[in-house]
Amino acid sequence: MNNPFMARAIQLSIENVHCNNGGPFGAVIVRDGKIIAENVNRVTSTNDPTAHAEVLAIRQACTKLGVFELLDCELYTSCEPCPMCLGAIYWAHISRIYFANSAEDAAAIGFDDSFIYKELKLPHAERKIPTRQMMREEALAAFKAWAEKPDKIEY
Repeated sequence: MNNPFMARAIQLSIENVHCNNGGPFGAVIVRDGKIIAENVNRVTSTNDPTAHAEVLAIRQACTKLGVFELLDCELYTSCEPCPMCLGAIYWAHISRIYFANSAEDAAAIGFDDSFIYKELKLPHAERKIPTRQMMREEALAAFKAWAEKPDKIEY
């Protein structure tokens, strides 16, 4: 099945390889049958490990629409989203995800994020990056203030 939005995401990913902006990934966000944002992986060109195509497209779409939720938008991405991007997609409340290459396809060329899923299942003390909780009682003050704030904008 040929889809013009997925075709555009794939085109962006191929062009990005030749432009040396970052990895071979492209993403397009669509609303009401129209592209409202598109972006590519820019990790190496911006020295930003969070500059994945999906995250950048979400930021662009939210800025363009003046919202922090993309409830009525769909994401077309050239590859199955990594855990970070999947988290951003869920926080943005995107209504549907379409992807082309699989996580296994990405792992085959060196973009293997399976270790992150494994790390999340481990107790904090057993993770590769030492993780320790501290000052919880003090930090709860912010959560208490949020819970009691009558004019908060929930998300």
